[in-house]
Amino acid sequence: MNYADLFRATLPETVLELTALVVLAVDLGFLRKAALRRRHLAATVIGIAGCGAALWAVAIAPALTVGGQVQETLLAAGGAAGVAQCGLLVLTALTLLPLLGTKFTRNPGEYVAVALMAAAGALIVAAAQDLLVIFVGLELLSLCLYVLTAFAKRSGNSAEAAVKYYLFGGMSAAFLLFGFSYLYGITGSTSLSTIVQFLQTQNDLGVPLVGIAFVMIAAGLGFKVAAVPFHFWAPDAYEGAPAPVAAFIASVSKVASFALLISIGAALLPRVGFSGTILHSPWTLILIFLAVASMIVGNLAALAQISVRRLIAYSAIAHAGYMLLGLAFFSGDRSSQAVLYYILTYGLTIVGAFIVVGWVEYATGSDTLDAFLGLYKRNPLLAASLLVFFLSLAGIPPLIGFWAKFNLFAAVLSADAGVVPFSLVALAIAFSAVSLYYYLQVLKRVWVMPAVDEHPIWMHPVALATTVVIALAVIVLGCFPTLVQAWIARFY
Repeated sequence: MNYADLFRATLPETVLELTALVVLAVDLGFLRKAALRRRHLAATVIGIAGCGAALWAVAIAPALTVGGQVQETLLAAGGAAGVAQCGLLVLTALTLLPLLGTKFTRNPGEYVAVALMAAAGALIVAAAQDLLVIFVGLELLSLCLYVLTAFAKRSGNSAEAAVKYYLFGGMSAAFLLFGFSYLYGITGSTSLSTIVQFLQTQNDLGVPLVGIAFVMIAAGLGFKVAAVPFHFWAPDAYEGAPAPVAAFIASVSKVASFALLISIGAALLPRVGFSGTILHSPWTLILIFLAVASMIVGNLAALAQISVRRLIAYSAIAHAGYMLLGLAFFSGDRSSQAVLYYILTYGLTIVGAFIVVGWVEYATGSDTLDAFLGLYKRNPLLAASLLVFFLSLAGIPPLIGFWAKFNLFAAVLSADAGVVPFSLVALAIAFSAVSLYYYLQVLKRVWVMPAVDEHPIWMHPVALATTVVIALAVIVLGCFPTLVQAWIARFY
């Protein structure tokens, strides 16, 4: 490995970092005294252009390996990593567009720069195949997210959400680092491939410590995906953060984290160091516990919410449970593609939902359920888009959310683990029906209940166009689900 190889392998991240510097230079150097609207436009356009350039770089970036008797991969290329990186860049661009017309910050250059650095961290996490690289990428992503959460400087809720996010994040990083240190101490390597090879040849050595390491790693990554019982930060962060930031956390951060979990799941196949069926693996048992707890707590807690943002947060916890179920019964490429399909389509849908919720909150000053009363009269396009997003999240056909759940549950049922997968899928379907109830509580106010205020809700044309395009994509991709499936399959 030389510096040329390092540069080529990290070209997408390099492009994003350089774009962040360009945004800062243009905003602070050339547009410092320009109108705020112009600064927002310039920062957004440059940021989206950087995402487009990084998307091109993903296609030509090779895997990064370090020499030795066995070539150890530091950053993967193609496969799940390639799919996740493309999705991350598209979602980052979509979360930058709602910046136009918003007033939560007077520092658009800094906001876009930090968002791009967070996206660079997410790219590293999605492709990382080494414990140290994983930790560096997660810390870059997390530190940027803490800053973004507190970006609404005049909002006490934003500051409170950032502090809670930071405190829980620091604790989760400690758990993760302890888990990694145990694996390194047992195997003598930080490479996932070398760790697996070592455990395959030493079936009984250090098995109790491996179990402890898995518990700690699951705790650290459970925080990143907001899985129960590591979910306490999510409702406050989703509620207090600016709407574009909440959309970023709910989409980009989760895609990166689940791409990492896919890499770890693939590395642990076969379940090394353990004998018997799939259910004898501590990793599987831990993920089953997290999945079931997240489905139950997320859906039941969402029923009691009067804030739509907190409702979406608890819904996100439930969706994390569904995806963890797919990872618990990991069966190679089929499970990998099913989880990727789910998280990418979920990320696209949740970005659109947060755009709508953010603009309703901006117009009414509240994100409570009653703030959505009669929305169909005040802005029909917003109401129709929210209908599409929430029904897709509930898994109603023929929207894309239905096919995401269908593919995921089919992958779980294909696992050779007796009746357990069937029982858990039945539980997941039952709680999907519960989720439909609380989504309909919002939609009832949007479409059925009379409006208290019938004044039209104005929305920035770019944000409105983005919302409509995302809604149409959810419908079209739901009617033609093989489009996304075929695209994902090309990376394998």
